[in-house]
Amino acid sequence: MTSPSGAPEHRERLEALAAGTCYVLWGLVPLYWKPVASVNAVELIAHRHVWSLAILLMLLLGLEGGLVEVGQAFCSSRSMGRSLLGACLLTTNWLAYVWGVNSGHIIDTSLGYFLVPLCSVLAGRFVLHEHLRRTQWIAVAIAASGVLLLLLLASTFPWVALVLAGSWSSYSVIRKRATTGAIPSLAVETLLLSPLAVGFLLWRHQDGTGALGRVDLRTHLLILSAGVVTAVPLMLFAYAARRIRLSTLGILQYLAPTGQLIPGIWVYGGPFSSARMVSFALIWVALILYAADNLLQARAAN
Repeated sequence: MTSPSGAPEHRERLEALAAGTCYVLWGLVPLYWKPVASVNAVELIAHRHVWSLAILLMLLLGLEGGLVEVGQAFCSSRSMGRSLLGACLLTTNWLAYVWGVNSGHIIDTSLGYFLVPLCSVLAGRFVLHEHLRRTQWIAVAIAASGVLLLLLLASTFPWVALVLAGSWSSYSVIRKRATTGAIPSLAVETLLLSPLAVGFLLWRHQDGTGALGRVDLRTHLLILSAGVVTAVPLMLFAYAARRIRLSTLGILQYLAPTGQLIPGIWVYGGPFSSARMVSFALIWVALILYAADNLLQARAAN
């Protein structure tokens, strides 16, 4: 029932806005990483860990029970193992993404995130034993045809896209099984690898190759903003994912790779051959088909 004040409708619009903003920000992230292309990709990931942790710890201080959840996670060996694996997968995803953007493979990074939803579907079916409807299987087959065509016709193997899709879908399975809240879980994962990140940054600085203290003011500000660029979209996603309908999230999710594709072609002049166009078209058809099936199923359930 809807209250006279219209609060439920307002909350639903706010949640949809949060999810849409999150995916738009992820789609525009290449515009942030490209100006710091001169900084070593591994160093950028280390900065991302350190400054994300700083923001997450500040958030946890204001989150009721957040620090308690973090402590409980460290007391469980199973939770710790899952968090460590998740941290490694997330770092792999970040590293492949930043390297791809800064090395001129923005189109491949977009392809990777176009594949993420369908890779997650396969992981859900064969790892989590979730049921797939006939239309969803057709969508998966169409997307697989697009990937196969890309592999057969492309001049280079799109390993960046495959690493991105594989690492993020695997990470999603781990997060699906996690019992800790979104922000505490991310804080634990970041904490586990932060000592390595801090050690690497100190080594780079001592070796004379670190960016801090050796780059211009603009690049300094961009590096120190890595935590905000990482944490803000994740906060919006965490807010929306707990409340918004899955079908709506699934549709909005495609804003991110679409946003990555646009600057990749028109801003940075990334190559987009006819083979890539056909492959992307097949993937888009699969995504539209899968999203339409979700919508129809949601409407039938209401």
